[in-house]
Amino acid sequence: MVRRIEVAGSDGIRLAAWEFTDPPKGGPGGPQDVGARSEAPGAGPPGVLLLHGLMGRGAHWAETARWLSALYRPVALDQRGHGQSEKPPAGPFGRDAFVADAEAAIEQLDLAPVALVGHSMGALTAWQLAAKRPDLVQALVVADMRASARGEQSQREWEEWFRSWPVPFATLADVRRWFGEDDPSLERSRPARGEYFAEVMRETEDGWRPVFSAEQMLRARETWVYDAHWDELAQVQCPTLVVRGLDGELGRAEAQEMVRVLPRGIYAEVPEAGHLIDYDQPEGWRRVVEPFLQAALSARG
Repeated sequence: MVRRIEVAGSDGIRLAAWEFTDPPKGGPGGPQDVGARSEAPGAGPPGVLLLHGLMGRGAHWAETARWLSALYRPVALDQRGHGQSEKPPAGPFGRDAFVADAEAAIEQLDLAPVALVGHSMGALTAWQLAAKRPDLVQALVVADMRASARGEQSQREWEEWFRSWPVPFATLADVRRWFGEDDPSLERSRPARGEYFAEVMRETEDGWRPVFSAEQMLRARETWVYDAHWDELAQVQCPTLVVRGLDGELGRAEAQEMVRVLPRGIYAEVPEAGHLIDYDQPEGWRRVVEPFLQAALSARG
């Protein structure tokens, strides 16, 4: 069962969170109820907060959440500007805002001490929060996110990429085909990528368009692409798994350096996976993440 829970972000922004477990028995918990769980604070299964990447949404974690729910309480957050969360025209879309939103979700949903599982931008949010609030985070999974700066050229390439999208798309099949096969940025066909982007489209009067604003995505991205994030990574005290797809954006040398910098870092890679590791190779993703979480969360008191 999946239920939507409303969360108040750091500046009062409305955020949608998605819990992939049955609602608590005997409690008042309705679909929009932040409240509540019948257990005492800290009781029940360990919490896992799932943070998607830029342009993503909580629904992208559905398959991961299904197997997590056997042992944990998985919750996926639609981050500000994404999915069904609020998209404030003026933002803010800086790093502090994203980190504070995740912090608010953990506290309001009584998830601490939590395991954070983040992909791409969501992974950066996760390790920045783990560095800021070590009392809230018990374990961390970083999926295909670089700690080094990307630079101005990278941001310009993204601007050009957004302009290349043939929106509106006539059908969802066109969405899947363009992002999975026809996108000039692709080196080879990636059907899973087409499925990923089909999840972030909505039907409008003239066709299918993204649920997010490309301009807001660029504003969010520019707050982290020009800087390196090694110092914050070194401050993460909990066990941390750095996962890369062999064909992803995070290179092996940088991933291994991230593990070296982390006080309790562990390295893993998933063959035949690109940037969207859990979509490209869901079984390979599970094989590396599941045993890590079982070991890291087994000490929960």
